[in-house]
Formats: sequence, C-alpha cells, structure tokens
Amino acid sequence: MAKSQQTFSKIEKEKKKLKKREEKQKKKEERRANSKKGSGFDNMIAYVDENGHLTDTPPDPSKKKKVKAENIEIGIPKREHIEEDPIKKGRVAFFNDSKGYGFITEQESQEKFFVHVNGLMQEVKEGDKVQFELEMGMKGLNAVRVKKI
Repeated sequence: MAKSQQTFSKIEKEKKKLKKREEKQKKKEERRANSKKGSGFDNMIAYVDENGHLTDTPPDPSKKKKVKAENIEIGIPKREHIEEDPIKKGRVAFFNDSKGYGFITEQESQEKFFVHVNGLMQEVKEGDKVQFELEMGMKGLNAVRVKKI
C-alpha cells in the first residue's frame, strides 16, 4: 500500500486555513446582523450647531439668526479704507554714517523701521527727532523721505 502524500504540516496548514475562513464568515455575519444599513435616512443626517460643530441632533430653532443675502460676502472681504496720516514721527535709534543705514523708532507704536541713506532728505544722527513716511522694501517696511523736526 502506498503512503499518503499529505504530511503532518500540510494537514495543519489546511486546518488553519479552514479555521480562518470560518472566523471570517462569523465576523461577516456579525457585521451584517449589527449593521444599521437600511435603518433610515434620519440616521445619516448630520447637523451643524451654532458653534459650527457637527452633531446628530437638530439645532434649536430659538437660537436661529436671520442673515440677509446682501450681507454675505463671497471671496475676500473688502477692507474699510481708513485715512491714515502717511507722515509718521519718531526718533533715530541708530545710524551708521560709514555704512549708510540705521533704524528709526516710531513714537506711537515704538516699532523700529529700517532707513537707508538714500531715503534721507537731510543728514541725521542718533537721537534726532524726525518725520518720515513708510514704503515697502525687499524685507519689510522702510522709512523714506526722512526729515529732522
């Protein structure tokens, strides 16, 4: 009589495969039994509350706000044009004559602005009170048209 072609390890592998298939089938049936599929449209609806968060409960109608369609801005909101005096006042905090640049501290905001010798109308030195205008430079706002007060 001939020996069987199946070894012990082959039999064990087949048992494991069969066990995995059975477990997979059980999980599939369990999911099917517990699924909410077909339970209704109401379970699929999501609401947004007054704070902008998603919830499953409808919003309270008493907290509803009326919004006019004209007030809705699509895109970038328009800036309100504020007339600002372009001439600012400040004090020269640092100025290097040999290199031709320095910094001016604005009186109101205490912000420092770069100033180059080309932006000067008169010669200045450290501690001088000046008036100036601002222009956008390569690395930020620069003081230009600088005059002593």
